[in-house]
Amino acid sequence: MQTNLADFIKGTPEGDEAEAILRACVHCGFCTATCPTYQLLGDELDGPRGRIYLIKQVLEGAAVTASTQLHLDRCLTCRNCETTCPSGVKYGRLADIGRKVVQQRVPRKLPDRIRRYVLKEALPRRWLFEPALRMGQLLKPVLGKPLQDKLPPRGRAAAWPTRRHARKMLVLDGCVQPGLAPNINAATARVLDTLGVQLVAAPGAGCCGALRFHLNDQEAALGDMRRNIDAWWPYVAQEQVEAIVMTASGCGVTVKEYGHLLAHDGAYAAKAARISGMTRDLAEILPTFEAELAQRADATRAGAGPVAWHPPCTLQHGQQIRGKVEGLLRALGVEVKLCRDAHLCCGSAGTYSLLQPELSQQLRERKLANLADTGAERIVSANIGCIGHLQSGTQTPVEHWIELVDRALHG
Repeated sequence: MQTNLADFIKGTPEGDEAEAILRACVHCGFCTATCPTYQLLGDELDGPRGRIYLIKQVLEGAAVTASTQLHLDRCLTCRNCETTCPSGVKYGRLADIGRKVVQQRVPRKLPDRIRRYVLKEALPRRWLFEPALRMGQLLKPVLGKPLQDKLPPRGRAAAWPTRRHARKMLVLDGCVQPGLAPNINAATARVLDTLGVQLVAAPGAGCCGALRFHLNDQEAALGDMRRNIDAWWPYVAQEQVEAIVMTASGCGVTVKEYGHLLAHDGAYAAKAARISGMTRDLAEILPTFEAELAQRADATRAGAGPVAWHPPCTLQHGQQIRGKVEGLLRALGVEVKLCRDAHLCCGSAGTYSLLQPELSQQLRERKLANLADTGAERIVSANIGCIGHLQSGTQTPVEHWIELVDRALHG
């Protein structure tokens, strides 16, 4: 693709990156076949190829309109198109660059501005989010159905292990996961404790930055990333931990990109690169213990008949991790089923389900219908957003796969 970037971005780090991505695109259109919004809407501008053209026009100085913004807003950033693309086009990064420019040039209507402001200021702050969540759970019977569907029952976490081990790993507490599903990290700690690994949460670490970044408050998101690096650095610099474990695949894909996103920050570039290099999704850590887990686990203790595995987009497309979770669960004696179109997004996509509810619900209903067709008694996934989104539309239990492993080990 030939490019002629406008002066406002030409020669900048983001401009150089965008130009390289644009030039890699060969217009083949393979991406449209796996784009969820293109499948729903049938509009070229609601598929990756069309959005790439829109971003190209924006970066070349063309007029930016509310229509441009709408088509970019409708993108889930599921990155399925990256998995499909034969040319290796890094669409996700191009979308981030394009959205940032459009955000600066197209004023949003007041209700939309308020909604986005509340999301980016409240969700990343646990001290704001968790009290609001508890209040919503108390008032759930009198709330409207859309809000009721979004509010899970109050979760309980089993005891965090107290044993100390020579082997240690850091875990990111995150922002919304501790409130919505507090047992996920506790289950991870118990499983690793059984394997002789101590899981440590660093005080001061919080939201990974993805939430604000994808709401186009990219400077605040970079601040979130720097704060996490500062919180983890004493453990990393003193070689107290061997890895940083991510229990939410959405956080995992973001932290693995810290090195790239902070590459031009003189104070943080080297640290960010090291942090990204040490980051591992839980789906990368546990399979290395497969033999020991298979000896210790009893799938009947988990109460697990057939389970349907829903691989989040951030795991299979963002991190390019496939086959790990289902392979491990099968080694533990669990019957695992994959649904039709398992590569397609469930419609959660961070705050997308709140900002684009109609498209999000259509995608959720398609996904739940396909999951139901497997006949599974339970759905397991690897990202808190997917878990909550799917559970809001079904009575079938939906949980993180590590909780199933924890029960298989400990009952």
